[in-house]
Amino acid sequence: MRELSLILATVGRTADLNRLFDTLVAQHWHHFEVVVVDQNSDDRLQPIVERARSLGLIVRHLRHTPPNLALARNAGIGAASGNWLGFPDDDCWYEPQTLERVMLRSLRPDRPHGVISRWFEQDPALPPGTLSWHRSARFRDLPVSSITLFLRRDLLDRIGGFDGRLGVGQWFGAAEETDIVLRALRAGALLAYEPTALVHHRVDPPAPPVSAIAREAARLRARGTGAMYAKHRLPPWVIARGLLSPIIKPLARGTLGAELSQGVAIARGRLDGWLRWSREHSPNELLRDDSHPDTAL
Repeated sequence: MRELSLILATVGRTADLNRLFDTLVAQHWHHFEVVVVDQNSDDRLQPIVERARSLGLIVRHLRHTPPNLALARNAGIGAASGNWLGFPDDDCWYEPQTLERVMLRSLRPDRPHGVISRWFEQDPALPPGTLSWHRSARFRDLPVSSITLFLRRDLLDRIGGFDGRLGVGQWFGAAEETDIVLRALRAGALLAYEPTALVHHRVDPPAPPVSAIAREAARLRARGTGAMYAKHRLPPWVIARGLLSPIIKPLARGTLGAELSQGVAIARGRLDGWLRWSREHSPNELLRDDSHPDTAL
């Protein structure tokens, strides 16, 4: 059994995978495996997987159809042997010390259930300490992307994996990573930041909001945020703030053209997601003891 399994769900990419594998070969700590969950309909990954194995990596290669990022990751979790699980994107890459620093953080006396690394291009700095349900449920102190998330298997055994109704390609077009973090915190998990463990991922500039395609993409992603409002029964003031702020901010700045149109699309998406999740899913789906939201596992 390996200490860490990296669950790599991928579709469509090739060259970026070689970059990731090269940075994995360069790691200072090597007690890990890579579980490649291949969602392609062809064999494009076979030579890439063989190359990675020739470089000394332990790589397991699974097939998963149809493409669904959350469910592909769940398939990888089921096949993994590690006590800890990480979730790199197929176009991210690591510093040589990244995995070593994650695992060293996992061994500190507080023994966290999860470690959150730092997305270098996105987050200039991360605060020391840990996440809390109290602030995260208000969408404060929640700079978590799946590429920065490392979780203990026993935590995932308790809360389940990623929600396949959320994320890329789904009607609720985002928030599968936010959801799993919120579920972990609700279960009393200790999630600790490790700002010295760096993960890299290119940050593309946002598409010009004048584009109808860009506005529709923003609305699609925002449906995932709206689903979080309903699924996690967030406070009414958090929901109201989330629905109004995309419109109020451009109004306050006097940017009444494309930026306001983009804000309206985001607000509509959040409202869509909140209403549809509320209508289609049971309010008892997540059971929570409100008097003890931060009870340790």
